[in-house]
Parts: sequence; C-alpha cells; structure tokens
Amino acid sequence: MANTLCRNPLLWLTCLLLPGISLADDFSRTISDIESQYGGRLGVAAFDSRDGRQLGYREHDTFAMCSTFKALLAAAVLKKAEQGQLSLDTELSYGKGDLLDYAPVTAAHVDEGQMTVSALAGAAITLSDNTAANLLLAKIGGPAGLTAYIRSLGDNLTRLDRTEPSLNTNLPGDPRDSTTPTAMVALWQKLLLGKALAPASRQQLLAWLKATQTGMAKIRAGLPGGWQAGDKTGSCENGGSNDVAIVWPSGQPPYLLAVYYSDGLGGSAQKNAAIAAVSQAVAEQFYPPGH
Repeated sequence: MANTLCRNPLLWLTCLLLPGISLADDFSRTISDIESQYGGRLGVAAFDSRDGRQLGYREHDTFAMCSTFKALLAAAVLKKAEQGQLSLDTELSYGKGDLLDYAPVTAAHVDEGQMTVSALAGAAITLSDNTAANLLLAKIGGPAGLTAYIRSLGDNLTRLDRTEPSLNTNLPGDPRDSTTPTAMVALWQKLLLGKALAPASRQQLLAWLKATQTGMAKIRAGLPGGWQAGDKTGSCENGGSNDVAIVWPSGQPPYLLAVYYSDGLGGSAQKNAAIAAVSQAVAEQFYPPGH
C-alpha cells in the first residue's frame, strides 16, 4: 500500500505525516526489489537541485569507480587549464605501444601520433577511451594527482590508485580506485551545479557528458521521453557496471544520479537493465506519474 500511496502526487505529503509510511522506505523497497530481481549489489544516490531532496540506497557503501573516474579526470584537466598549468590545445604524443585493448578514439588517430588535451578529454568521457585517460593522468600527476584534486574538493573518500586497465579489478573489500554513491554525487554537485569550475569549464564538461555514447542503455534508458541527460559510465570485473548522470526533466532544473552495481550475475544487457530500472524508479520518486 505504501508503495502505491507514495507514488500518488496528491498524497505525497501524507507519506511524510502518516506513521509507518516513508518515501525513503518506499524507495529503498523499490531498489531492493530490483536488486533481488537482477542479483548483485546496488548503490544509489540522487540529489534534486529543485529543493535539495536526496534519495539513497547503500549510498555510503564503497564501490569500484571503474571508468566513472574519467569525469573527475576531465574536471581536473579543466581546472589545470584554468590555472594556467596546461593548455587544452597542447598536443600529447603517443604511439602504438601506448594503445590499450579499449581505445576507439586514440587508435583511430595513432598514425597521426598525437592528440590535443581537449580531444583526449572528450574521448575519455564520450567513448571512455582508456588510452586517452592514461595520457591525461600522466599530465596531471597520475592517480595521486587526481586524488589530490578530489581532496581539494572536500572529498576524503574517493580515491584513484592505479591507471587503466588495472583499476578495474573490483576485488571484494579492496579500497583502491573506489568511491561511494553519495561522495560521487557530491563531487558532481560541486563540479556541475557549484563553483568548483569556472563557467566556461563547467559548460565544456557538461558538453562532453551530454555527448557520451556509452550510456544509452543505462540511466538514460530509464528516463521518460523528452528528458535530457549527460553521463559517465563504467564497467569492470566481478560484475561491475556503473553510471553517473545529470538529468534534466522537461522544463525543470536538473537532478544528479549515481548508480553503482557490483557482483552482477548476468551479462552487460542484464546489468544495463538493472541500472535503467533504478533510473526509472528515481525519476518516478522525483516526478511521480501524473505530476
């Protein structure tokens, strides 16, 4: 009953007042059901910029970042450019020996022998190019340099310890290369909705996220038609599949959503479906059907 009641926009406040009925409990049950259906372990955090409302499920649990770290990497690069420590137009040289197994953009340009910092950042986000990420990491001081940038944003949990592809091992209990859903949403809030980046840098990061091509079957797949999103996906060993997004409901301010999924039992299609189901549940919590 609570599930039906709390999804009714006319009775939303009733859920807050009646004993035994909680929007947070309703949401947790929904995500728990998804977790039971698909297997594995889900971690979810969401922040609605309209009113500051937050949703969470295992939101303080630690998960491997996988490639979601690349959004933070691009932000660090943009910050270095703001500070005059590097130029987005600088050409970084690389060769065939630098190419990793997944490097769709850098492999296509390897005969040219170089790409700009800006092009590499775009490749790292929009197609999750691993070689591009490693080249950029080397430019900002490696994993330790990125972790230092994360600390400068007030996050004492999120950390990068290794480069691609080693960072994707996702071993049980391993704190390396990890974050929590809440921590990642807080970082995105500062980067995309706050003043951690200058306006031009913020708009560039948003443009890259909107152009991402790897997440169409994840968070975006669970959104109503006409809504817009920008995201950064991640996949890793031991059933890891993640997506972090900024979502614009039609005509409304955006919300942020981080979905981390580990120990998924099925293939990529099944893990994607689990994340899409979480996305739909979050959309319905923030904007109940009939809203």
